[in-house]
Amino acid sequence: MITFKAQSPKHSVAVEIPDLVRPLWSRRYPDIVRLGDPVLRQVARPVPKPDAATRQLVERMKTAMRAERGIGLAAPQVGVLERVIIYRLPEEHAPIHVVVNPRIVSARGEQTAVEGCLSLPYLHGEVTRAHEIIVKGMDMLGRPIKRRASDMEARVIQHEVDHLDGILFIDRADPDTLHWELPEAIEVSATDEATDSLP
Repeated sequence: MITFKAQSPKHSVAVEIPDLVRPLWSRRYPDIVRLGDPVLRQVARPVPKPDAATRQLVERMKTAMRAERGIGLAAPQVGVLERVIIYRLPEEHAPIHVVVNPRIVSARGEQTAVEGCLSLPYLHGEVTRAHEIIVKGMDMLGRPIKRRASDMEARVIQHEVDHLDGILFIDRADPDTLHWELPEAIEVSATDEATDSLP
């Protein structure tokens, strides 16, 4: 059993990774950095201007996200500390959006829903986020972009921007809702055993 502590100003909760989950992690998401790697807790650096290396990074991110049927990915999740995110809505033929140096400049309302993460396979929990946001950044040509998003799109953007600042969804989740959803339909509480060890 391996334990990681969520870094939340609101609550302190330890997340235990059951022994039966670890081998599943090694077989799934081989190109995506997982919980426990220090890169996930570091702040990514801004991209001065998208270049050939940025394009290669984005293609690598797209490949990884498609392979795992994800809807969002941040550069630190593939081990690169640059402020780049990609995402797509869970709709057929939806385009993949790329935002370089994303900044959320406005947020309003609230929405609560269950989230997961490709860097924490099989772990889920309820997270409250802004219902509507405005995000600014650059496109792959270095041109400024501004996008208003709500509902699922707003949630995905906020989740990915958090990754750029070393924040994981478990830091914002209601600890009582954290749970494992395993392929064999075996569900394990993520915090049951860890709760006793909290200070």
